Amino acid sequence: MFTGIIEAVGEIAAMEPRGGDLRLRIRTGKLDLSDVQLGDSICTSGTCLTVTELPGDGYWADVSVETLNFTTLGDKKPGNRVNLERSLTPASRLGGHIVSGHVDGVGEVVAVDQDARSWRYSVEAPPDLARYIAHKGSICVDGTSLTVNAVHGGRFELNIIPQTLQETVFGEYQPGSRVNLEVDVIARYLERLLMDRDTPVTQGLSLSSLKEAGYLNE
Repeated sequence: MFTGIIEAVGEIAAMEPRGGDLRLRIRTGKLDLSDVQLGDSICTSGTCLTVTELPGDGYWADVSVETLNFTTLGDKKPGNRVNLERSLTPASRLGGHIVSGHVDGVGEVVAVDQDARSWRYSVEAPPDLARYIAHKGSICVDGTSLTVNAVHGGRFELNIIPQTLQETVFGEYQPGSRVNLEVDVIARYLERLLMDRDTPVTQGLSLSSLKEAGYLNE
């Protein structure tokens, strides 16, 4: 598990195709690896990867076909930068929100506009993920925990402050950039619970479906 608070920006050092999937080497920059061991998880631009080797300046990880199909990792090239976060410990602060590192789908940045000292990013989510994205809810974009400022159908807006721009790869995004999205885990489990009741939810969450399932009173 992760918080979505990026600890460092790393760089892809090597990509080795291996029988249809991929072996990935990441240089981790300022990320402290002193307590990282083989088998530990590191969130790499939103994707939970298992450390298979520790060469000293970073780590190696295997990327499965499933991960390549549902994330942007297969689009990357050596030299591309990635957001990094080590997994939670019992003593960690939960400064963002609960992030699993299991990417739900890939979105696309459609607009970037300055808003005073911050920047406003508009992102188009895949249709099957849009129903989980709510105004003032949480979403994870390339591993970064963010608050949704507005929702317009499948498009949502994010306000990125200077600190986030400096400590993540957000400053590199332009219209057309593809980003890994992970929706709030609570929304996913709530929908699953509703589907198992007498009134199954087939079109996603809504006020009417919550009322029909007995979660809201008139």
